Amino acid sequence: MQQWVRNGLMALAMVGGGLLLAGATLDSAPVTRPVSDHFDGERFSLPDGGAVGSKGLADLLRWQTSRTPEAWPESVAVTPVVPAARVEGEALVATMVGHATVLVQTAGLNILTDPIWSERASPVSFAGPKRVTAPGIRFADLPKIDIVVVSHGHWDHLDVPSLQRLWERDRPLILVPLGHGALLEAAGVEAREVDWGEAVAVGAATVVAEPVQHWTSRWGVDRNRALWAGYTIILPGGNVYFAGDTGYGDGQFFRDVKRHGPVRLALLPVGAYEPRWFMAEQHMNPAEAVQAKIDLDAAQSLGLHWGTFQLTDEGWNAPRTALATALEQTEIRADRFPALLAGETLRLEAGPGAWPSPVTAG
Repeated sequence: MQQWVRNGLMALAMVGGGLLLAGATLDSAPVTRPVSDHFDGERFSLPDGGAVGSKGLADLLRWQTSRTPEAWPESVAVTPVVPAARVEGEALVATMVGHATVLVQTAGLNILTDPIWSERASPVSFAGPKRVTAPGIRFADLPKIDIVVVSHGHWDHLDVPSLQRLWERDRPLILVPLGHGALLEAAGVEAREVDWGEAVAVGAATVVAEPVQHWTSRWGVDRNRALWAGYTIILPGGNVYFAGDTGYGDGQFFRDVKRHGPVRLALLPVGAYEPRWFMAEQHMNPAEAVQAKIDLDAAQSLGLHWGTFQLTDEGWNAPRTALATALEQTEIRADRFPALLAGETLRLEAGPGAWPSPVTAG
């Protein structure tokens, strides 16, 4: 019974269904925006009006009472790295921090995706998914950050303490989907809200918010009061795409990204996908992530969202094993889509051809 309660709290924290905290102040305020194909004046949806994250409390309880999750290690050894202060020109360095947090360095810019340095992805310090893999970069070793992109409000992606530390230290441009600004403003963090299709220029980059097949919530009762997004970062040396969290759907969202030009690097989630009956509409599995790479026509990909927090039922290393199988079946070279360990680095050097060759180093 104790194990079931612990698993239930972990899942509630992950899916934003903190109904036991429903009396708390909501993080996501209603958005004052014109009605659109994905906003009805109160809640957001997919462009066709469809909803993701429709699984309710009964489904959650069914999962929790029937699940047989694979055992994870208590902790995973990590050798943190110290990144360069800057990477100039068309060379690109992507360092895996953990979960969906990646430091991308190129064109003199330091870009962070969904930063989380906290020990738990949870609204409380005593329960919820606990980090088993330490960050691959110590916070103190981070170079000055210029751009932060946040995909949505789930606790494993929008980590207020990490954003507060980044804001206090570096004053980066922090981009969040519509509806999340009030949460950060209350925490003393200045963020710019963006709608799907909106573009923001900073330095040599232009960042465009993209639709993805997901949803968002912090407390359950605020479901889809805020938006969720992926991002295309348009850069002189080639575009970077960050999917955040997403199901595969029909693949059209990925194919649409090519309107901005070729994708040099796609940061794609490959974990937190079992059981499929509960997770399929909101989280890709590795085979779907490989198909997303194909849809994007991405020269290089990097697998995220695995091996840091035990959110679902697959084993710690299962996403990497399944990814290797999917790549072999589609005859894509393994080094074109690695799932790096925390602290490992992907280096793309500008070469004589249209695209550089990937070099992965620990």
